[in-house]
Order: sequence, then structure tokens, then C-alpha cells
Amino acid sequence: MLALPIPMIVALVLGFLFLRALLTGDRPHLFCALLAVCALQGVVVSLHQHYGIAALLAVQPITATLIPPLAWVAFQATAIRAFDPARDAVHLAVPVFTAFCMAFAPDTLDVVVPAVFLAYGGAILLRLRQGPDGLPLMRLETGPLPSLVWSAIALALILSAVSDGLIAIALATGRGWLQPWIVSLLSSAALFSIGLLSLSQSVVGAPEERTAPQAPRPDAGDPAADKDLMARLDALLRDSTLYLDPGLTLARLARRLQVPAKQLSAAINRATGDNVSRYVNGFRIAHACERLRAGDNITGAMLASGFNTKSNFNREFARVTGMSPSAWQARDTA
Repeated sequence: MLALPIPMIVALVLGFLFLRALLTGDRPHLFCALLAVCALQGVVVSLHQHYGIAALLAVQPITATLIPPLAWVAFQATAIRAFDPARDAVHLAVPVFTAFCMAFAPDTLDVVVPAVFLAYGGAILLRLRQGPDGLPLMRLETGPLPSLVWSAIALALILSAVSDGLIAIALATGRGWLQPWIVSLLSSAALFSIGLLSLSQSVVGAPEERTAPQAPRPDAGDPAADKDLMARLDALLRDSTLYLDPGLTLARLARRLQVPAKQLSAAINRATGDNVSRYVNGFRIAHACERLRAGDNITGAMLASGFNTKSNFNREFARVTGMSPSAWQARDTA
């Protein structure tokens, strides 16, 4: 009976998901590329570690160090800013440097490869410390989910670095027989996690809009400027019912108001104590209550109010009203 090693099984699953995402066209190209590279790495690891193809020893570190910079660029381009080929191409230097080390200083790879995974995983976690408002391209409707998914991807990158470190320790201490187990379990788990998590709809940002340039930034923390900005924001949300769009993002709101995204999120935080997502969701929940009073069912009210997922709707409804949608509806109709 043919028995496939775990890395090859992971590669086949990720390859199928890549083809499916490519054919359906429902994923950004960067996420498709991330799936493809993770699948490729699974194939390379399996053919080298389990089928003894020695030539792939020179390829494995290079394909491995494609994954962290690609994950970082996907994170930046979908959550923070538009993809910029000139700016983002610099990350290609990472696998190029790995190839240089492979050719001229192979002993350094035991340090270089884990360091790449640690650096990019740590960079994602560091950026996520800014909270949901630090991801201006993420749909406000998704709440904290994008931060959680990207945190898991960052931890999967760090797990891969840990597995490389364990392999180096095993080889240095004469326990080389552990290497296939570490690769099969930890490395494959990291690849599989990165691939699957990249399929989450929560990490797909809204399309970038091109509008008028942002106005000059007023003095930070100026109460008068904050009051004026909040009045403009409330007028925009009220008059345009922009909050009903499930694809609404902090970046889009900031562009409509012609202010930097950081200035808008800081003003909302100072004025209300909430982040942008929670503030906008307050308008959405008020609209949902109106729809429930008008006789809509809960799902209809949810979809009409800018929410796409019931879990987010229920969480925000309970936060704003103090009760579940069904309990609120029962009380209101009693």
C-alpha cells in the first residue's frame, strides 16, 4: 500500500486549495501565491526528507525563506496599504540572500532560516499591537477577527522557526533520527496552518479606493480639531448611510473625510473611548434595531445593517444593547 508522508499530504491539500482559489477568483493574488509557495515547500521537504532526493537540499532553504516575506507582503497589502511593487520587491532579497548563503556559507543557514521566520512573524505581531485601528484596509464589520487570524499566521511562522531550531539541536546532539519527526509534525503543522488561515475571509481587505489627497494633519490631540472631525464623521455616516456598506474600512472613511487614518482613529478613541469598528457598529446596531421594529427577521436586519456574519452581529448587538437580538426583539414586541 502506498503511504504518503505527512509533508506530501499537506502539500497536496494546499495545492488543491490553491487551484480552487485560483479558479474561483475569490482570493487576492498574494494569498494564492502564499498557498502555492506553502504547497511547494511541502513537496520539496517531502521529496528531500522522505524520498532521499539529495539535489533538493540546496533548494529547501530558499523555498522556505520565500514564505515569511510573502506572508508579510500579503499582510501589508490587504490590511495596511495598497500593494506597491517597487516598495515590496525589496523582500525578494531574503531568498536571494539565502541562496548566497547556500552557495558560499552553508553553515550559516541554521541561523539564517529560523531568523527569517522569527523576524517576519515578530514584525506581524508587533504591528498587530496597534489594535484593529492599525489595520485600516480591514473591513470594520469583521471586528477583531483579522487581528486574531494574522496573529495565528505570525505564530505559525514562529513555530516553523522553532522547528528549525529543534532540528539543529537534534543534529548537534547526535539525535538526527528525530529530524524526520520534527519535520513531519512541527514544520508540516506550520505550513498547513499558514495555508489554511490565509483562506479566511476575515483577512481579505476591501479594495483600495483612489480619492482626493488627504488634508494636512492638525495638531494631535487638539480638542477643537477632534470635535470638528467627529461632527464631520457623524454627518458623513448619517447623511450617506455609509455604515450600511459591509466593505467599509477605516482607510475609506479617512479618505472621505480627507484626513490621515491614524488621525481619525485617534480622534474617535479620544472622543468615545472606542475604536473605529465599535463606533461604526454602534450606527449599524441602531439601524438593525429599527429594522427589527419594522418587522424584519434577525437575519434580514443583520444583512440590511452592514453585517455579513452572525457571530459578529450577535457580539456587537449584545455589546451595544446588553442583550441578544432575539431577546431584544422579544422584549420590544411584548
